[in-house]
Amino acid sequence: MKIAEVKELLAGTPTAEQLAELRLDARAGVQKLLAAYTKRLAAEAAERDRLLHFQDLERRYWEQGLNQVAGTDEAGRGPLAGPLVTAAVILPHGIWLPGLNDSKKVRPARREELYDEILDQAVAVTVTILGPREIDALNIYQAAKWSMTNCLNHLSTPPQAALTDAMPLTLASGIPVEDLVKGDSKSAAIAAASIIAKVTRDRLLVELDAQYPQYGFAAHKGYGVSTHVEAILRDGPCPWHRGSYEPIKTHFPQHQGISEEKTLVLK
Repeated sequence: MKIAEVKELLAGTPTAEQLAELRLDARAGVQKLLAAYTKRLAAEAAERDRLLHFQDLERRYWEQGLNQVAGTDEAGRGPLAGPLVTAAVILPHGIWLPGLNDSKKVRPARREELYDEILDQAVAVTVTILGPREIDALNIYQAAKWSMTNCLNHLSTPPQAALTDAMPLTLASGIPVEDLVKGDSKSAAIAAASIIAKVTRDRLLVELDAQYPQYGFAAHKGYGVSTHVEAILRDGPCPWHRGSYEPIKTHFPQHQGISEEKTLVLK
């Protein structure tokens, strides 16, 4: 068997007999490919174990007969511009989402891939988008609280319990809601919601960058970096800037941001 054929074989699922034959092959290239294959299998096994335990919090509810456990999280509390995007996700019992974690700990390219994989595997996914006017009217904490509640209430499969990232909630349905500090690092469902929210928001800011290139939204996603603040003071705020955030609040007290309220049932 040629080295290229061995590489192709090991990229798939070789049989025990094929592996035994390859182990007897003295060629250095074959042994190197075998070592890489073994390392990949070990890493995959470790990741499967991590993901199994990443659903331990959800499993506590499953064991009580509450099989549909939602996680909810938001993206965009801190930025000076752009929407607040919140997501809620119900995952199945058992997932294969390699690298799933708090969205801030996942590289952008993998976040994009996970977005599609979550939509493919999830039981239900909703997203809420709130604009600057709503954020300014409610304040960011209440806006996030309302958005999480709205997401949970609009899931296509009604949740029987919910996990939030450090946000106490009481739902009209009366289901148990558990708020967890750093929840997106403790619960797979919350982490999945953080990925959906982050990717959705980042895509929106890239679109806004095309409309308002002077602010650099695609690069900083609306956060208050020095170049962004300088652009606001130089050119004034755009409709997507938040009037209750500095420096807009002090320098442009009459500014009123655009109104936006959307609920997207993605699955």
